Amino acid sequence: MTDGKQPGRHAVVIGGGLAGITAALALADAGVRVTLLEGRPRLGGLAFSFQRGDLTVDNGQHVYLRCCTAYRWFLDRIEGTALAPLQSRLDVPVVDVDKPEGRRLGRLRRDPLPVPLHLGRSLATYPHLSLAERARVGRAALALKGLDLADPSLDAQDFGSWLAAHGQSARAVEALWDLVGVATLNAVAADASLGLAAMVFKTGLLSDPGAADIGWARVPLGDLHDRLARKALDSAGVRTEVRTRVTSLAAGEDGTWSVQVPGETLHADCVVLAVPQREAHDLLPAGALDAPEHLLAIGTAPILNVHVVYDRPVLNRPFFTALGTPVQWVFDRTDASGLTEGQYLALSQSAAADDIDEPVAALREKYLPELQRLLPGARGAEVKDFFVTRERTATFDPAPGVGRLRPGARTKAPGLYLAGSWTATGWPATMESAVRSGVSAADAALGALGRPRPRHLFEFEEAA
Repeated sequence: MTDGKQPGRHAVVIGGGLAGITAALALADAGVRVTLLEGRPRLGGLAFSFQRGDLTVDNGQHVYLRCCTAYRWFLDRIEGTALAPLQSRLDVPVVDVDKPEGRRLGRLRRDPLPVPLHLGRSLATYPHLSLAERARVGRAALALKGLDLADPSLDAQDFGSWLAAHGQSARAVEALWDLVGVATLNAVAADASLGLAAMVFKTGLLSDPGAADIGWARVPLGDLHDRLARKALDSAGVRTEVRTRVTSLAAGEDGTWSVQVPGETLHADCVVLAVPQREAHDLLPAGALDAPEHLLAIGTAPILNVHVVYDRPVLNRPFFTALGTPVQWVFDRTDASGLTEGQYLALSQSAAADDIDEPVAALREKYLPELQRLLPGARGAEVKDFFVTRERTATFDPAPGVGRLRPGARTKAPGLYLAGSWTATGWPATMESAVRSGVSAADAALGALGRPRPRHLFEFEEAA
């Protein structure tokens, strides 16, 4: 590697996940010379793919919503929008295994009507709740809509207690609130900050009729977050170095930064630190944050993905979610993985602390019978492959009080900025939060460098 003393401003972005890629693209689009450093052999952070024999496997199932305007901007910027399309209209099949076969399926879907009428028919006919529970859900939703997301006291409360105080039964929490909340927050309602939960439900279900329409990649995530992202970075003139771990950061007396990697020191006018919170804590120079220990106090939460390859098709829809079973969300990944015979299902298990360290044999014994309960076609099918992927620190823990621990993009060290889904974006740890953090860091850096913001970068804020 060579630093090269080219004219103009130079930024170093540390971390090649979605936050770092976004920051690098934004800075390069504004005319800044950018070097992106990533310790792994690929880009994409925790949304990546790998090979298992002939299969291309995503480490975990990732989805986004129509309200995720920043991630949609990101897809457009890397020319990947067509590869991760959105539903034309929200439609979530919900299977309750405790009901007789033939009466197990319910659906959460929207109509082309204004908020909150868009969900009225779906809620009124949702078979997994009683009539009284459905009525109380409607009243709680209206109360949720009235919460002020700017009120810091919401962060100190837990969502489960708020739901109970607003008449929500344990069944309503399981069959509706946690159905959405666990997948988006990576925590059950009782363990989640009311502020973050309110943000999810107000933005996703109560802001715009189409806000909760679901999108997901129909290709391996690596095609988007590594291959297409790398192509976009190359086209923007970003120098991208993988397998390159930063060992230290230091500010010079002249206001520039020195970034140490094995065998070389890079010099930069500004640095964006887009790595997980514990790694950021270890690299931050003294005085960069008032309370750097807050970064270590931000907990982490695991996600487990269970991968099952059958010798024949057993599921005739793209995905579903389930009640009365440990299984949460199940996606058909057959086409995306390159499988040509049989069917490949991926089970996404959020808030998975109980399972994350279980042996594969124990998980097989637990989940294969559950799939047979859910999918009649699986009962006679042969399991050709069964494996798991574990992300023990998949997201930050959205526990009450986490909001006061999340730092903004700016630090007290001039020219040093933070990015990552764990920073103060207002969102839980999603791809949307990661991209928003990259935009915020780039915006702060461009302001300090005296560079105009690329207008196209902020169009998603106007759409939000």
